[in-house]
Amino acid sequence: MTDTARARKLADRIRVVVAETLQRRIKDPRLGYVTITDTRVTGDLREATVFYTVYGDDAERAASAAALESAKGVLRSEVGRQTGVRFTPTLAFVADALPDNARTIDDLLAKAHAADEEVRKAATDAQYAGDADPYRKPADEDDDFEADDAADDDADNGKGGTSPA
Repeated sequence: MTDTARARKLADRIRVVVAETLQRRIKDPRLGYVTITDTRVTGDLREATVFYTVYGDDAERAASAAALESAKGVLRSEVGRQTGVRFTPTLAFVADALPDNARTIDDLLAKAHAADEEVRKAATDAQYAGDADPYRKPADEDDDFEADDAADDDADNGKGGTSPA
C-alpha cells in the first residue's frame, strides 16, 4: 500500500534539494532564471516529476529545458545522497503551465472589465422604457376598486370565477 504522507514529504524534500543544487552546483550557461514550483512523486516512490518555470522568452525556456535534461544525472545523485531513500526516484522535468494560465486569466479579466465599462457608459445615458415612476399611487386605488367590482360582476354572471356550490 502507498503512503501518501511519505510521498508528499519526499516530494517536498526533492523540490528543496533540486532548487539548492541548481543554485549552487550547476554552472551551465544555458540555465536561465529557473524556479522550481512543484514536485510530485508517484505512490511507489520510483518517479518524481519536477515542475519549473523560467523567466524569459521562448529561446531561454528551450535552453533551460536542455540544461535541466543534461544535469538530470547530477541532480538525481544529489537527491539520492540527501534523501537517503533505498531507491532514488527518476527525475522528469516539466515546464509549469501556471504562468501561461495566469496570463490567460488576466486577459479574460481585462476583457470583462472593458465590457463592464461599456455597459456602465450605456447605462449612464439610458432612459426608462416606461413611466419614470412605475409604482401605483394612492389616487389610483379608486380605479382599482372599480376594475375589481367589474370582475366580481362577471363572476356572478357565470363568465368566470368559482361557481356556487
